[in-house]
Amino acid sequence: MSSKVNYAIIGSGMMGREHIQNISLLDDTEVTALCEPDAQQQSLSAKLVPDAAVYKDFRDLIKDTNVDAFVIASPNHTHIDILKEILANDCRAILAEKPLCTTVEDCRTIAGLADNYQAPIWVAMEYRYMPPVAEFLTRVAAGLVGDPKMIAVQEHRFPFLKKVGDWNRFNINTGGTLVEKCCHFFDLLRLIAADDPVRVYASGAADVNFLEERYGGKTPDIIDNAFVIIDFASGVRASLSLCMFCDGSYFQEEISVLGAKGKLQSLVPGPDRLWAVDNLDDLGHSTGFTGEHRESEIVYSPRSPKGPIRETVKVDTNLQLAGDHQGSTFYQHRKFLDAVRGQGTVEVTVNDGLQAVLMGLAAEQSIREHKAVKISAL
Repeated sequence: MSSKVNYAIIGSGMMGREHIQNISLLDDTEVTALCEPDAQQQSLSAKLVPDAAVYKDFRDLIKDTNVDAFVIASPNHTHIDILKEILANDCRAILAEKPLCTTVEDCRTIAGLADNYQAPIWVAMEYRYMPPVAEFLTRVAAGLVGDPKMIAVQEHRFPFLKKVGDWNRFNINTGGTLVEKCCHFFDLLRLIAADDPVRVYASGAADVNFLEERYGGKTPDIIDNAFVIIDFASGVRASLSLCMFCDGSYFQEEISVLGAKGKLQSLVPGPDRLWAVDNLDDLGHSTGFTGEHRESEIVYSPRSPKGPIRETVKVDTNLQLAGDHQGSTFYQHRKFLDAVRGQGTVEVTVNDGLQAVLMGLAAEQSIREHKAVKISAL
């Protein structure tokens, strides 16, 4: 491979464009191919990379020999067919957006195929790489609060945005809200606990969002709020509080780790362009925001001496303009590029992606069945 790395974006909608914008910030890289069947989304993405080849079918794109790495950012339920096709017939690097797939069977199929794949496969878990979260994780790993005993994630945010064909309104396409949205957080919980979960209990419902919408006579079945409790094998316990009708919350994510020495929190605002408007239906993609960027915080509350220590975490404005995830997509791509060039290792593996989906599916099952679900039973 030459020093320049050529990327193909499979699924060039809103998240695909965030990948395009962040790849453009890396040295010696270029997006040379796009795959997007929707004409409007295809046009928006082609404006960002006017010299890229454009395909409607991912099978045709895969035949493009002027590509070194694939970025899969298509709807969740399409990941299985795309990954199977590449893993069976190719040997180029892959960055696959979360969730890896939407079912246990599909995730395990991909994990099996990936065992013999000769190129890097990276599952995109952007939240690991948000500067306020990355610094938070570093301090937890350094023992600032002692060994983690309790971990809590709270995400209070805006509803799901409109997507092409309204695919994100139904569990069959997304895997369920706790897979689609929360696999990021389940990944973080595993990472902090340094352990795998054994048991999940959840309570949730669809109480506010999309109740009046109909698609082919069907009402959306994705939940919009939930509590989730996770027990890890080591005895560490974790919780997730999700509310998707809380647009007015200043901090979208609040992540806490508690140990014998105290508590550490990461407080992260959501996308500023969404905070700045009331009508989310009119939003396109993340470029062009000219308003004020809110800042993240890290709060340390030791047991002694008492009293919180608050620090502001600033994110490069250029990185904020390139996406909705506090610059994390850039930092993730920089590490992925190192792996593609053989200068780094894959940090978010197929197994990481599989385990995060298992936790989400267990939580969705727990809500349906009103009982705790053992991961080993999935």
